[in-house]
Amino acid sequence: MDFCLSAPAEMKNQTDEFTDDGSRPKVDLENLVLHGDVAVTNTFFKNADPCTARGCKWPKSGRYVNVPYQISSEFSQQEKNIILRGMQSFHQTTCIRFVPKRSDQRDYINFFSQRNGGCWSYIGRQRGGQYISLERRGCVHHSTVQHEILHALGFHHEQVRSDRDRYVRILFNNIQQRQRGNFKKVQTNNLVTPYDFTSVMHYGKYDFSSNGRPTIEAKSNPNQKFGNVRQMSANDITRVNRLYECSTSRRQYRY
Repeated sequence: MDFCLSAPAEMKNQTDEFTDDGSRPKVDLENLVLHGDVAVTNTFFKNADPCTARGCKWPKSGRYVNVPYQISSEFSQQEKNIILRGMQSFHQTTCIRFVPKRSDQRDYINFFSQRNGGCWSYIGRQRGGQYISLERRGCVHHSTVQHEILHALGFHHEQVRSDRDRYVRILFNNIQQRQRGNFKKVQTNNLVTPYDFTSVMHYGKYDFSSNGRPTIEAKSNPNQKFGNVRQMSANDITRVNRLYECSTSRRQYRY
């Protein structure tokens, strides 16, 4: 499993930042610290176990994990439907249930868009309302929605997991200097699942390249494709079910 990077951020994460209709004041992007598509806070930890211990998992009630959400009114109905479909895909195969936010709920996800805001999320549950950024231009796609939701559930990128050196080679000399932190290995709890090139959480071969050359190579097969999938893999689903101790049997993942 894949969890947390570490860096300070000065952006507040409080419920009163959001209005009832899901709109919000503009996010101060200059003071928001991003590692790729991961927003980080000054309480960030570097591996899965402290993340779990400090309560970044969403609480379970009975058989299900209810995650309150709201969607900004900035999105068109078609875009809202894509976001809803992304959430519903978790309902089909896991015990995660996304439920519309009530006024008395302080911990929830706010899907929003801001010009030049990009696609990003925090890792795991944050105290108070938290953002998932899906810029309308380029981010509102099914796989991207799933990817950012997985971050919010507590997962990080596949290529930073603790055993990645057995499977991939990170070519740091080809990576943009400011983005090299995105590729640092994390000491993770992988939930007894294999390294997965088909994970929706895997970077692409040329992501953050400074010179047009690959930033990641598969060790076993130089022609291995990764980083361009359309949906969660079976391993992505298994990890959610294991992390959240879902008792529901996994059904075949279909669209």
